[in-house]
Amino acid sequence: MKNIIIVIALTFFCYADEKYNDEFTQDFDSEFTNKNGEVFDPLSGYNRLMTNFNDKVFINVLNPVAKGYAYVVPQTARIGIDNFFDNIMFPIRLINNLLQLKFQNSAEETGRFIVNTIWGLAGFMDVAKSELGWEAHKEDFGQTLGFYGIGDGFHVVLPFLGPSNLRDIVGLGADSYVSVLSTTGSSDLNYKIPNTQLEEIGIKTYDVVNTTSLKQGQYESLKKDALDLYPFLRDIYTQTRKKQIEE
Repeated sequence: MKNIIIVIALTFFCYADEKYNDEFTQDFDSEFTNKNGEVFDPLSGYNRLMTNFNDKVFINVLNPVAKGYAYVVPQTARIGIDNFFDNIMFPIRLINNLLQLKFQNSAEETGRFIVNTIWGLAGFMDVAKSELGWEAHKEDFGQTLGFYGIGDGFHVVLPFLGPSNLRDIVGLGADSYVSVLSTTGSSDLNYKIPNTQLEEIGIKTYDVVNTTSLKQGQYESLKKDALDLYPFLRDIYTQTRKKQIEE
C-alpha cells in the first residue's frame, strides 16, 4: 500500500508583472492555432502513449486505492473533506476572477470563503451555497490567459495529470505559486500549508484520493463511449476549456 501511495503522489510533481502585448498575442495565435478549428497536435505520438499510461495508472492504482478509501471513510466525511480543500483553494479563484475583471464573482468568492470558514466549520460545510445560494466561480490562470486572447498552443498530455496544452501548462505554474497547497512561492507568501515538498505530496495525494472516491465510475462511463481514447479525451478537454473561457 505504501508503494501505491507513493506512485500516486508522484502525480503532483508535474505542477510546475509581465503583460502579453497585442503583437505577441497575434504571433502566438498564428503559430499555434489551426485556422480550421482543429487541435494543433504535433506531439500526437507521445500524447497517445502518455494517455495509455495514465489510463493504466488510474485503472490499476488510483481507482482501487480510492475504492478502498471509500469503503473505510463514510461519504458524509469525504464530502466534508472535499469542501475543506475546495475552500482553502480560494486564492486561486479570487485572483483569477479579479484578473478577468469579474468583480461580482470575486466578491462572492470572498463572501464564500468568510462564511464557510467561520460558519461552515473551517470549510467542511458549504453553507454559503446551501444557505445563501453562492456558487463557487472556478477560474484558473489558463482561463485568464485565454480570456485575454492567448491561444491554446499545442496539445500536451501530462504524466498522471492528463490532457493539457501549452497555455494551460503556463497556467499551472502560475496557480501553483498562489496555491495554499504548494511550497512554490512560500518565501513570498505566508499562507502556505506544507513546509516541505514531502508534506505537499502527502496533502495533495490525500486530496486526489478523496476526490476520486466521490467520482467513482465517472471515468469508466466516459471511457466506454470512446472508439479511440486519446483523441476522444483530447477533444473533450479542448471543448471544455473553450467553454470555460467563454463563460
